[in-house]
Amino acid sequence: MESSFAAEPIFHIGSFPFTNTLVDTLLVDLLLVGLMYVVSKNIKTIPGLLQNLVEMIVETFYSVTESIAEERTPKIFPYFMGFFLFILLINWSGLIPGVGTIGFFEEHHGEKVLVPLIRSATSDINMTLALALISAVATHTLSIKTTGIKDYLSRYFSFNPINLFIGILEIVSEITKVISLSFRLFGNVFAGEVVLLTVSSIFAFFFPLPFMFLEIIVGLVQALVFSMLTMAFMAILTTPHHAGKH
Repeated sequence: MESSFAAEPIFHIGSFPFTNTLVDTLLVDLLLVGLMYVVSKNIKTIPGLLQNLVEMIVETFYSVTESIAEERTPKIFPYFMGFFLFILLINWSGLIPGVGTIGFFEEHHGEKVLVPLIRSATSDINMTLALALISAVATHTLSIKTTGIKDYLSRYFSFNPINLFIGILEIVSEITKVISLSFRLFGNVFAGEVVLLTVSSIFAFFFPLPFMFLEIIVGLVQALVFSMLTMAFMAILTTPHHAGKH
């Protein structure tokens, strides 16, 4: 058994490869949509356990966003919460028994290699890079809508040579943010997948359990880091540029 950097195709639709990480993404999407439907259809004046849990999580995250983004919270909070829930469930999906271990064998370079039917999507660099790009595009789009195109461009372009140089550094910074967000998430999840695969192939039953608990914490922390950084970037870029000069 080996762990591959690239997602493995399960089948092809024409020339489009349907990969095991895409299966995981679609299943998590269905779970999130199903959870939202159940909660929205069962909202009561006297909340039950599920409604109480959802309200507590939403209120906590909304308060955190409000403490940083202030009046821009209604615009930023949906992105913050959306990224957190999606990444958290995908990270934890890799810990479900059978995910990453049930599949079929293919011959690669003369050796039989297991191709899992489902694999955690965040262990695929394509997924984490896509999430980072979505985060960046959403952040800059929100910045333009909130502050206006003139104020947005003034962050990066100026007739003043010093401000222009700072603007160029800001552009480089935005590119490194995408790289940092994608590789941080990918590296932690992929490393955890390799550790669990190695430990499980050597020891059975109870020995891998501490590693699984550790990965539950890592999955939670990485979801928080990605979503909170996105929220912080949005809060910064939706602040009028001239406001930072006072």
